[in-house]
Amino acid sequence: MLEVKNLHVYYGQIHAIKGVSFTVKKGEVVTLIGANGAGKTTTLKTISGLLPYKEGEIHYKGENLSGAKAHNLVGKGLIQVPEGRHVFPNMTVQENLDLGAYLRKDKKALAGELEKVFSLFPRLKERKQQYAGTLSGGEQQMLAMGRALMSGPELLLLDEPSMGLAPLLVREIFTIVTEINKTGVTILLVEQNANMALSIAHRGYVIETGRVVLEGDAQSLATNEAVRKAYLGG
Repeated sequence: MLEVKNLHVYYGQIHAIKGVSFTVKKGEVVTLIGANGAGKTTTLKTISGLLPYKEGEIHYKGENLSGAKAHNLVGKGLIQVPEGRHVFPNMTVQENLDLGAYLRKDKKALAGELEKVFSLFPRLKERKQQYAGTLSGGEQQMLAMGRALMSGPELLLLDEPSMGLAPLLVREIFTIVTEINKTGVTILLVEQNANMALSIAHRGYVIETGRVVLEGDAQSLATNEAVRKAYLGG
């Protein structure tokens, strides 16, 4: 579904991504793990059309995304849930969800989509008339994910969904990510909590200073000694 080949991205003179390559197959959960500043978020933003790339290729469902604009990619089912949530604080939960469906043409299907979101995130249903800015961090993360699901994603890019959340909520969010994947949505997950990410992923890639240094199925990465020492606390 997604193929990234020899990707090079710069911030001014800083060479942030140095030849990253990886693939995501339809139906998979694939995770990119690595330390803060390794280039994980930059990679997602580049795939989403939010950052330009100097060299390399990105193919989504066989289509070369060179020069593609972010809003056009949303219309093709490539949706990102950004790091830090970025909900619209002065709009209600319902209005945030409605905005997620802004580009949808199949308006008749949206009522069913909304019910799916509410079944995954019952708290959003309880708070649908509440302003998003008054929600807790965990509820805002649920809203950001729900808003993305209203867009009808085929490939969902999740950037640090556990950031700043209590351990109990982290487990809840990752359980929901697995449920979303079971509905047929392919997921590319960027996450600093490598233990949690590898516990739900099929495959993973380790990124260090803008390069992929290791790849494999999630179980083999979770038991790899170098990965354990660097990212899994022993």
